[in-house]
Amino acid sequence: MTKDLIADGTKRMQGALASLEGEFAKLRTGRASTSLVEDISVDYYGTPTPIMQLASVSIPDSRTITIQPWDRNAFSDIEKGIMRSDLGLNPVNDGKVIRISIPPLTEERRKELVKIAKKYTEEAKVALRNVRRDLNDALKKLEKDKEISEDEMHKGQDDVQKLTDDFVKKCDNAFTEKEKEILEI
Repeated sequence: MTKDLIADGTKRMQGALASLEGEFAKLRTGRASTSLVEDISVDYYGTPTPIMQLASVSIPDSRTITIQPWDRNAFSDIEKGIMRSDLGLNPVNDGKVIRISIPPLTEERRKELVKIAKKYTEEAKVALRNVRRDLNDALKKLEKDKEISEDEMHKGQDDVQKLTDDFVKKCDNAFTEKEKEILEI
């Protein structure tokens, strides 16, 4: 019974960690990454559509992103979508592909990005603690309904705490890696 709860909690905590890593992928560092532009929403024939559904996105070198739309009519829409995003990128359209040069980050912008990464990490930790609370409540309910003993409940709570500590450490490690990547010149 408690093993099922722990397995469910592990899956939910992995989801929180995956969400954090997804947010980190969207944070702009000094290097080009397809994840910077893939999810930018473009108004394509009146429908908000992610760029990755309209074009192929590639990285020819560490400071350039190229976007090759499949439909010639999408060029201006994609350019407008990129300019509307808060990434501060300027697309250049040569008629065949849209090129985006990634400028080096200023020191001020780097510190701002680290703060944003820290905020994402804290949000992930809150999600982990919410999962822990849910699991502990479920354990208490099982014990109250006499489905598990008090000892099993306490052991389950210890296991939940160890699981939470493990995932909090993983979040902190992911933040440390991202911080290093952002501050790297």
